[in-house]
Amino acid sequence: MTAAHSDRPVPDIDRRGLRDRVYDRILDILLSSEMEPGARLSIDTVAKQLKVSPTPVREAMVQLERTGLVTREALKGYRVAPPLGPAQLDELFEARIMLEVEAARLAAPRAASFLPALRQAHEHHREMGERVTAAMMNGDVPIRTIHDYFDADNAFHLVVLDAAGNRYVQDMYANLGALTHRMRQAVIRGTSDVSEAAAEHAAILDAFAGGDAQAPVEALRAHLEGVRARSLQDSPDS
Repeated sequence: MTAAHSDRPVPDIDRRGLRDRVYDRILDILLSSEMEPGARLSIDTVAKQLKVSPTPVREAMVQLERTGLVTREALKGYRVAPPLGPAQLDELFEARIMLEVEAARLAAPRAASFLPALRQAHEHHREMGERVTAAMMNGDVPIRTIHDYFDADNAFHLVVLDAAGNRYVQDMYANLGALTHRMRQAVIRGTSDVSEAAAEHAAILDAFAGGDAQAPVEALRAHLEGVRARSLQDSPDS
């Protein structure tokens, strides 16, 4: 038994960490508009730029293809995909509204159990928003600052999704998460709604704290409708 157990493959943690770092770096490149839509992404060239072997780059490209940020053509390799257009953005928000409004309805009866986490997530999102605003006043918003802001925004929404207690709703939202990267690519300039988003998150928090089960549903729907309108306005094809 001991010998058989020792023969079981052990995950290569270092390799997995390298793949994740390579993925994050390529994601930074794609979201920072360093490469134009349609530009070819040579695995060997990217590997040389990042000073790694082609293997983690190839693995990262497979992950990025699932997000839609890159496309693969037979015998031609990978290319930078175009951002989501207005019609695709609209469909993405329709899906988000269906899932997140239902999550708010499911989570509302147990609001007291997750309010501390929601307050903490809101405060972190507000702080990240202040960093974006300060950077905008200085005339330049680093791509990492934008990423941190979007991550904080997503963390707020995940508190509600987790509190819903429905694994299938959570799984469906996780699948939409890949498309969220493409939404960010489409509206990477759309950090101009920082104050609106913070105010809408505050309204959601107050609604959960208020004890009216319908109020969080309405507040979350209003927030997503607001984000949709602003995202479509900021979309390059609008």
